[in-house]
Amino acid sequence: MNKKEAIPGKLTIIPRDQHNISRKSISKSALKVLYRLTSSGYRACLVGGGVRDLLLKKQPKDFDIATDGTPEQVRALFKNSRIIGRRFRLVHIRFGREIIEVATFRSHYADSPRTELSSQGRILRDNTFGDIADDALRRDFTANALYYDIENYSILDYTNGLADLESRSLRLIGEASTRYQEDPVRMLRAVRFAAKLDFEIEQETSRAIFECGYLLRDIPAARLFEETIKLFHSGKATRVFELLRHYDLLQYLFPALDELLRKEPVEAMLDFIDQALVNTDARVNSDQHVSPAFIFAVLLWPAVHQRAAALQSDQLKSIPALTQAGSEVMSRQLKHIAIPRRFSQMARDIWIAQPKFERTKGKQTMRLIAHPWFRAAYDFMCIQSMVGLVPAKLCRWWTDFQQSHPVHEKQHNPREPRRNRPARKRQTN
Repeated sequence: MNKKEAIPGKLTIIPRDQHNISRKSISKSALKVLYRLTSSGYRACLVGGGVRDLLLKKQPKDFDIATDGTPEQVRALFKNSRIIGRRFRLVHIRFGREIIEVATFRSHYADSPRTELSSQGRILRDNTFGDIADDALRRDFTANALYYDIENYSILDYTNGLADLESRSLRLIGEASTRYQEDPVRMLRAVRFAAKLDFEIEQETSRAIFECGYLLRDIPAARLFEETIKLFHSGKATRVFELLRHYDLLQYLFPALDELLRKEPVEAMLDFIDQALVNTDARVNSDQHVSPAFIFAVLLWPAVHQRAAALQSDQLKSIPALTQAGSEVMSRQLKHIAIPRRFSQMARDIWIAQPKFERTKGKQTMRLIAHPWFRAAYDFMCIQSMVGLVPAKLCRWWTDFQQSHPVHEKQHNPREPRRNRPARKRQTN
């Protein structure tokens, strides 16, 4: 089926006086890029999540731009830019800590020398350039295929995206199973956007997830790390977890947790995960940093806890049992998600610290509180106390102890950001 024939509707133009987007809501840096591109003879539009969020009266965290200029042409216009990527060649233009991402309008022709597909139909490389109409049809969801034209401030809609935005429906552009085969990560994006935007996943887009979930097995573990962080740092992690279980996708991200929940779902552990995700959402939504290590520590804890309990029954003490259990579970997990060592090690530190909180006498309390991972481990323990996995009095004791011995304030809190970190583009669209 021709992709264009699969798309309902034709180009709809919404003039400035019929939509709510104002240039005052757009990043000054993004406006600079848009104006320089147009003044240099190129067509340039704001596109994707930035347009979607502005129409939903949300403030975007990123502003992405699409243009008919090639990456080399865009690079030549901006000294503060660099070309990145092989699979998708993009230009990143840096303004202080802000990065504006510029992509060339793309088309999608399987026989193009700039397009490379796997034998399963997966897009390995997509640098075949086209016009704006082609570009709209190769995007993933209709809600992400809206363009703000800087020349006349109108909205361009090639895929009936506005209608889906108004009905709060998340719909893939084109035939759903084919689009998931091209890039299986689109299933995880569907979950993230549905949770983040409080949208319903359209029926065909939803049905195909059940059929195509197995395709995630072939996604590189490093890419799944990035996508997992986006999922659980979206500010809607509780809903994300529900949807991953509903669509049976948890097995491809956290197989040990999935197996445990299928065999013997312990309510206390489910309550622990839910409470930890509620706390994570609260921190993200209040612009507080959450270390990826904490998320992995939470989601792998049921398997680690169960394995450690089995090892302890064979006369192994609690800390050695947790050490061995943590190594076993993490070793298996790394085959699915490539967790950087600094995060996997911190997750292990959080687990091994848990029995140490039971020791509330002697100098070891001061040694524990001085560790750089103490605050994350303390939060982890207190969340366990909230659902009855450890005594509530333990959390209260350590809370009071910190107030009277504020040594940890001199230490870096791994759940807080370090100062002077280099700017990175947050992939939240």
